[in-house]
Amino acid sequence: MESRAKQIALVTGANKGIGFEVARQLAASGCIVLLGAPDETLGKEAAGKLAAGNLDVRFVPIDVTELSTITAAAENISRDFGRLDILVNNAGINDPADGPALTAHLDAVERVLRTNFLALWRLRKPCCRCCATRRLAASSTSRVASALLPAAPAPIRPPQT
Repeated sequence: MESRAKQIALVTGANKGIGFEVARQLAASGCIVLLGAPDETLGKEAAGKLAAGNLDVRFVPIDVTELSTITAAAENISRDFGRLDILVNNAGINDPADGPALTAHLDAVERVLRTNFLALWRLRKPCCRCCATRRLAASSTSRVASALLPAAPAPIRPPQT
């Protein structure tokens, strides 16, 4: 198990775009960054680019739509580091068949919801149970879901009527 001196951050969807930049900035600030991506080739390539800049970035295979990869990632993080300090759920998709309610294809809407919204529920339990996650964040692709997970895990209560 590694030293507790550095914070451990998992960034999903980090092989490109916003997630890549978030991973770069977290690593530049001194975090050990676990760069999460579903595609091993693209994930390792992205982690390698950042590591080549003398940043502590490591690839973690994770597909936020597949519970088995989330569970495996959480177990590996728990075993290797004993905790997870920062979780950034940046993974998200845009489906061209999604759109206005009258023209959107249901399968496209379901794919987008599964990835951009429900992924936070999939990530929450394994990551928070196996590790002591203190900070949760989400990109603009999952803005709504980020409001559903408080920074310090606490029960979510329905509004009083």
